[in-house]
Amino acid sequence: MTSDDPDPQVRIATSRASRATQLRVTVTDGRGRRKPAPGLPAWLAGLAPRSAVGEVVVALVGDRKMRDLNRRFRGIGKVTDVLSFPADPVPAGLSPAPTPCLGDIVIATGRAARQARAAGLTESEEWRRLALHGLLHLLGYDHERDDGEMVRLERRLRRRGGLPVN
Repeated sequence: MTSDDPDPQVRIATSRASRATQLRVTVTDGRGRRKPAPGLPAWLAGLAPRSAVGEVVVALVGDRKMRDLNRRFRGIGKVTDVLSFPADPVPAGLSPAPTPCLGDIVIATGRAARQARAAGLTESEEWRRLALHGLLHLLGYDHERDDGEMVRLERRLRRRGGLPVN
C-alpha cells in the first residue's frame, strides 16, 4: 500500500466521522436532563443518512409518560415504543439557527425493554433500533405511505449498524 492508496478502513472511519459531525444527538430523561445511553449518540450520528443535518434529542421516558404523550398528541390511550416530533419550521423572515433542530424522538423504556427481551436483543440495541426508526420519521419517511422505501432504508442502516434486520 502506498501513501497515495490509503487503508480502506481509514477511509470508512473518516467518512463516518464526517457524517457524525452533521448530526448532533443528545439523550435526555424527557425533562431535559442528560441521561447516559452509552454509544447511542455516536452510533446514530455515524449511521444517519446524509440528509440528517442538525440536532436531535432522544428522550428516554417511562411507559406512563408515553401513554400521556400518545393521548395528548395522537388521541390514543396506549403505550407505543417510539414517537417522533419534528421541529417546527423556521417562520418566514427569521434566520434559521446555525445548527437546525430536526426534532425529538421519544422512546418508552419499559416497552423497549419488553420488546428487547422478546427479540433477544439488549436494551441498548433496542434503543438504537427505535432511535433510528424515529430519526427516519423526522427526515420525512413514512412506512405507512411510502411503498416500502422507509422499511428498505431502515433495514439497510440496521445491517450497517450491526443490528438484526428481522
